[in-house]
Amino acid sequence: MERDGGEQESQPESHVESRSGVKPVPGGAAHVKLEIKKHAVTDDYKLSKRVLGLGINGKVLECFHKETGQKCALKLLYDNPKARLEVEYHWRASGCPHIVHILDVYENMHHGKRCLLIVMECMEGGELFSRIQERGDQAFTEREASEIMRDIGTAIQYLHSMNIAHRDVKPENLLYTSKEKDTVLKLTDFGFAKETTVQNALQTPCYTPYYVAPEVLGPEKYDKSCDMWSLGVITYILLCGFPPFYSNTGQAISPGMKRRIRMGQYGFPNPEWAEVSEEAKQLIRHLLKTDPTERMTISQFMNHPWINRSMAVPPTPLHTARVLQEDKDHWDEVKVPHLLFVLMAVECFLQSATIGQTKSCLQALTLSCWPLPGGDDQCFGYHEGGLRSGEN
Repeated sequence: MERDGGEQESQPESHVESRSGVKPVPGGAAHVKLEIKKHAVTDDYKLSKRVLGLGINGKVLECFHKETGQKCALKLLYDNPKARLEVEYHWRASGCPHIVHILDVYENMHHGKRCLLIVMECMEGGELFSRIQERGDQAFTEREASEIMRDIGTAIQYLHSMNIAHRDVKPENLLYTSKEKDTVLKLTDFGFAKETTVQNALQTPCYTPYYVAPEVLGPEKYDKSCDMWSLGVITYILLCGFPPFYSNTGQAISPGMKRRIRMGQYGFPNPEWAEVSEEAKQLIRHLLKTDPTERMTISQFMNHPWINRSMAVPPTPLHTARVLQEDKDHWDEVKVPHLLFVLMAVECFLQSATIGQTKSCLQALTLSCWPLPGGDDQCFGYHEGGLRSGEN
């Protein structure tokens, strides 16, 4: 990265002064002003060519702090108002123990373009589902699912307390700090995050198909409750290994899938759901309410007995690890199409004059998703030996 020796362009001020050093500082980053450093990031960090991941707005590279040798993650964003907001929201949220910490932010020139470089703690434990897939013969239990959802809920509660909607809560954005047993699960990627109030409801159709709330699919405005729907979908998958809604036509999101989402059509098929507690199913029903005004809030979620009394949740062995492992190739395949779908959706929105035009553009996107047999009018559940059709 080159030093920015040119004239400074006027940029939106960040509401959020940089912590010095690389070790994350516990506490409220929302109360610490963000100082964007202007010297070259390479003065402080040695950059690697290893790509750690792809965020919605940029790739993430491995880097090392030159003085301490600490491994970190570096995210590159082209500098614009939207990127500044992503940095601001993520910085403000960095005080939460279940949100990936930002360590430093730099403004540098790269290939003649002004960029923001976000240095974050390196999450070496991998993605949520990958960790479950790697368990082998060790059973994944309902109690563990409860504990995981409590940790994710802690992150969402922190964001919602600041009137920030994440808008892209999904397993790929939930990472573990290490491979160790006592690792911590954290939420990352604020590329879709937005501040919302009653007067400033969200309207931009940003989503990943499996986890999208029904109101996001229509022209109506929506708010932080879209994150609660995503929590419902993740809870569902953790308890069985497959999603409640998905496309079976080769499209990222088909008309049938949209219809089922908007009508809240899903089920709890056996054998995967046979031993799951009624309390867990009740929680999912409250989260997957199609009317966002009836949907559980984050406070209600955190106070639900299945969440706040994890030790009382039965340690019932689930089918999740087996199902996720059997369909590992499918889960790996859908990540890239979903990312491409979202990028194209954003592009559609930027080039469209109206929400209606954006919806038409979204409907025209036909990216390869989970390859399922059968007609679009069928709902799907999982059964031993593979996916099978059946009305849910």
